[in-house]
Amino acid sequence: MTRIDDTFARLKSDGKKAFVAYVMAGDPDYDRSLEIVKGLPGAGVDIIEMGLPFTDPMADGPTIQMAGQRALAGGQTLERTLQMARDFREGDTTTPIVMMGYYNPIYSRGVDRFLADAKEAGIDGLIVVDLPPEEDDELCIPAQRAGLNFIRLATPTTDDKRLPKVLQNTSGFVYYVSITGITGAAEARADTVAPEVARIKAKTDLPVIVGFGVRSPESSAAIAGIADGVVVGSAIVGEIAKGRSASEVLAVVKSLADGAHSV
Repeated sequence: MTRIDDTFARLKSDGKKAFVAYVMAGDPDYDRSLEIVKGLPGAGVDIIEMGLPFTDPMADGPTIQMAGQRALAGGQTLERTLQMARDFREGDTTTPIVMMGYYNPIYSRGVDRFLADAKEAGIDGLIVVDLPPEEDDELCIPAQRAGLNFIRLATPTTDDKRLPKVLQNTSGFVYYVSITGITGAAEARADTVAPEVARIKAKTDLPVIVGFGVRSPESSAAIAGIADGVVVGSAIVGEIAKGRSASEVLAVVKSLADGAHSV
């Protein structure tokens, strides 16, 4: 059982939905990013998605691309992202952290070394968007052997033939991408997402969490109402980009979390 598994078991027992917040590690700089990350649980965040900045983020829209550029310009690296997890763990040993990013930095570090370091730093799960199921031996299976969840994305184009392959070695939860395209591109609609969530849940016992295109407390509530939880990224990262203080960013996060927890 990972912290992710424990969190979903607790939420289910309490009759609650999960609120997952994405932030780019190191945006706008290390200290302010860490301050925000440390404040997320108090703002109602059940699971933290910590973005690993990368130079070619093909799944991300402009908001998160720019966050990655700011972080890289500030000297954020894979090592500093692991250190951010360590620093967070000094004050919080229960909130799950999922590292989300691309395979190149992990490959460059070496899979075995990365997994050992991630586990030691307090990372609980991985979302690596450019590794398909056909490459599970590369990272997914070693990660699970190391005690980390490997979370897979399902999308509107994941048909019934493809879905079993996507679910095959997934653990922790399934991340359903509510729109076709990049992050922040469109608003998620509960009426179109609901049948897709039901289709996935018919094939797995894992929680199904919906992300991409959730921007307001109202849409957070609507999406959480038809899934096991909701992920918000671009709306939070956009507040950081405006130069908001940590307390201002966390107030926005709380409003989004309250939306998800209201159903």
